[in-house]
Amino acid sequence: MEFTTEPFDLDEAPAHAVVAREVIQSAELDAVDVGPFGNTAEGGADEVLTAVGSLLRKALASGATRVSLQVNVIGEDRK
Repeated sequence: MEFTTEPFDLDEAPAHAVVAREVIQSAELDAVDVGPFGNTAEGGADEVLTAVGSLLRKALASGATRVSLQVNVIGEDRK
């Protein structure tokens, strides 16, 4: 998954961005990359969906006015 939270502040990370990063970094995911303009994380479907729910609730509660999110399914055998 990839996500960003808004509004942006180039001088200091806003509370919603800090909270979102903490949620993702503490989630049971396989890989996490946190950057100034976007964040990525990888993991199993259940773990990613759990993290996304928490990310949305906590980032919005901390002042985010927009959360841009993209979730991709890679390498799973779907029937």
